[in-house]
Amino acid sequence: MRVMGVDPGLTRCGLGAVEGRAGGALSLVKVGVARSPAGEDIGPRLVAIEAEIEAWLDEIRPDAVAVERVFSQSNLRTVMGTAQASAVAIVCAARRGLPVALHTPSEVKAAITGYGNADKAQVGAMVTRLLRLDAMPKPADAADALALAICHIWRGGTQNRLAEAVAKAKAARPPAVPGTRGAPGASRAAVPPGTGRAATVRGTGL
Repeated sequence: MRVMGVDPGLTRCGLGAVEGRAGGALSLVKVGVARSPAGEDIGPRLVAIEAEIEAWLDEIRPDAVAVERVFSQSNLRTVMGTAQASAVAIVCAARRGLPVALHTPSEVKAAITGYGNADKAQVGAMVTRLLRLDAMPKPADAADALALAICHIWRGGTQNRLAEAVAKAKAARPPAVPGTRGAPGASRAAVPPGTGRAATVRGTGL
């Protein structure tokens, strides 16, 4: 599967796409950062982030989008900007009918390094190794976006296969015959008059 990872932020929004499967080799598709000027109003900044994400979706055509789940920080202003950029990424993916997964930083770190409290340098080093890159992606936002994509491929692979199996089973299920139990069109009208619960209640005078 091909997954696009988004490390949300207003000044720098990390973007990265990875292709592969759980337990198999991974390959880099694209990595970069969407930027918006810190001095501008929030509206134009979000529009700029949206335009960049849309361009990536047009080019990459991912099977899913993985976004970092926003968590509480002491700096409320930073949290708000991160949440707003995250919402833009989710809307862009949902508009195209793409599944969106939210992963916490700890989940991503644990998936990539085996340690939920790993620092950015450790995550970047493992991303470089897993994707067999010549150098660590910079800035760190770009490496984090790739880590999100890898995390989803590894953690979401089993869930995706299960969802596909369920969808195929539903599609192969023969349509129910009208008038049978649970079939569309079946109703209480199919019960002969004078029988069933309704007749019994009338007969007792209740």
